[in-house]
Amino acid sequence: MRDAVVVEAVRTPIGKGKPHGALAHVHPVELLAHTLRTLVERSGVDPELIDDVIGGTVDQVGEQAMNTTRYAALSAGLPESVPATTVDRQCGSSQQAVHFAAQGVISGAYDIAVACGVESMSRVPMWSNVPQGKDPFGPGIAARYPEGLVPQGISAELIAAKWSITREQMDAFAVSSHRRAAAAWDAGLFDAEVAPLEGVTRDECVRPDTNAEVLAGLRPAYHDPGFAERFPQIEWNVTAGNASPVNDGASAVLVMAGETAARLGLRPLARLHSFAVTGSDPLLMLTGVVPATEKVLRRAGLALDDIDLFEVNEAFSSVVLAWQQETGADLDKVNVHGGAIALGHPLGASGTRLTTTLVHAMRERGARYALQTMCEAGGLANAMILERV
Repeated sequence: MRDAVVVEAVRTPIGKGKPHGALAHVHPVELLAHTLRTLVERSGVDPELIDDVIGGTVDQVGEQAMNTTRYAALSAGLPESVPATTVDRQCGSSQQAVHFAAQGVISGAYDIAVACGVESMSRVPMWSNVPQGKDPFGPGIAARYPEGLVPQGISAELIAAKWSITREQMDAFAVSSHRRAAAAWDAGLFDAEVAPLEGVTRDECVRPDTNAEVLAGLRPAYHDPGFAERFPQIEWNVTAGNASPVNDGASAVLVMAGETAARLGLRPLARLHSFAVTGSDPLLMLTGVVPATEKVLRRAGLALDDIDLFEVNEAFSSVVLAWQQETGADLDKVNVHGGAIALGHPLGASGTRLTTTLVHAMRERGARYALQTMCEAGGLANAMILERV
């Protein structure tokens, strides 16, 4: 059976998803085009050989509507003959793009594909695709969940309560994320993956000097009297400091068959070994990373101890800490260069951002196996295992 390998992976620096953010002036199509252009330049691959470009975007409206990935490919200078499509699996959209690209290569449908993603949360704020007063769920969901679904922040609070995760633990995890990210930048470990854009060279949200005392002073981000009455177990410990920010950014990875890489004289960064997706309780919508991790390990025929590095998306501290409690993973192996709490979480770009960081970290640390997993709105999760080749 054919295999699928990653031969190049790049991302933009990540900006604050606010009107004053470092990348707020850049149209999302151009954010993604920059990574696609850089991916082709750094790999040296003839763009005529690309069979498909698969991109993730969550809020597909306004400046991120009309199949953003197609127009980013054209803006990047790819031939008009190269097709592109945009997918949505919420926060895991571009990780799903990696799955689709690799599965296409393994099946023989593609020889070379690009998986990528973009989100400009400064220009297209979260939930822009749901007009005020409109119901995106419908009557069947209302009947199945008569008490109503909840926002992600409430899910993060419910997770903290269920797993008895304290404010101090969540804040400490957030501090570690910032310190790891700052150390990685200072050591030049992001240089190989980041493609500077219009004078922006570093991730904007990394705060090297943050500490537990500063975070302890932040107010709860999601306190709501109605939810407090419905869920008295919530202690309201999720803050802006122990959750991911809103961001602008794009990322892309080049996927091809191992035999194609050999023919083109390209050295793979990693082999895309195994894949899994799963659904979970949409109230505790961020816990899918636990069964997804179990499922992908089972499919790979590996144990947790076989994994040298993990990337678990830091949507909220409570998500990663609950995952760690359930799996028993060593946190020293998790998000070793910092995670979304520090680096940022541009929704549609985060999946391939994690992959980009992971494959470069694998090479830098000599890791054999690595596992990436992401929680997603609606009670979903993606997981995949990569192997050094």
